[in-house]
Amino acid sequence: MHVFQWSRTVHSTTSKRAAILAMQPLYLQIKDDIRANIVEGTYKADDKLPSEHEMVLMYNASRTTIRQSIKDLQNEGLVYTIPGKGTFISRPKVSQTLLSLQGFGEAMSPNGHETYSTIISQRYGIADKLVQNKLRLTQSQIFELQRIRYLDREPISLDVTYLPSDVGSKLENEDLTGKDLFMLLESRLGIALGNAEVQLEAILAGDNLAHLLNIEQGSPILRMERLTYTSLGVPLDFEYLYYRGDYLKYSLLLSRHGG
Repeated sequence: MHVFQWSRTVHSTTSKRAAILAMQPLYLQIKDDIRANIVEGTYKADDKLPSEHEMVLMYNASRTTIRQSIKDLQNEGLVYTIPGKGTFISRPKVSQTLLSLQGFGEAMSPNGHETYSTIISQRYGIADKLVQNKLRLTQSQIFELQRIRYLDREPISLDVTYLPSDVGSKLENEDLTGKDLFMLLESRLGIALGNAEVQLEAILAGDNLAHLLNIEQGSPILRMERLTYTSLGVPLDFEYLYYRGDYLKYSLLLSRHGG
């Protein structure tokens, strides 16, 4: 992670831009200056911005003004803040459109992205009552699979998957590193998939998750909870998917009348 060394002079590539900036409120001038440096590549992904105190001196602005500028940049997804660490430049995010039930590799490969996974653990007998209720199974009937998913050779998610143990025992003999689970369930095991219930929420990475995904503790994480059913309406696959918030965003197409 590079810590960018700022000068005390507001950066501007052209006099025209400087003139436009001068007509705006100061917090917008600061925000636009930082955004311009990001777009032009002066500031790279994961570069750390100066401290609030340093920016107060650099821009001759109040702390309130600096905070407003940073808040606007956060709202635009251009920077992210890690409590106790500072504010950093966000990575350009990969977008996944949620229009149909797809595995991660299925969604990313058509856009030229390389995806694969590594297995962390596999085990039988899950005592978690929520998982048992979701799959309508007993403790001994559940198989757990934990994987790290990679996008363009960068760790992007931790996938924790729960399946019926008879399905899990068949998957143990399959290559789970290069193929999507959904594809294996359908093509290799002959299980037709139906639909899925999905919930999304934002959380912060704890120490273990940060270590697995090679990010700072407290980094933003998009947590997906997904329950997938067979075509006959039987719950088959319950998952917790922890995606790096600096790497991925979701797009949804919504119809006014649900058609």
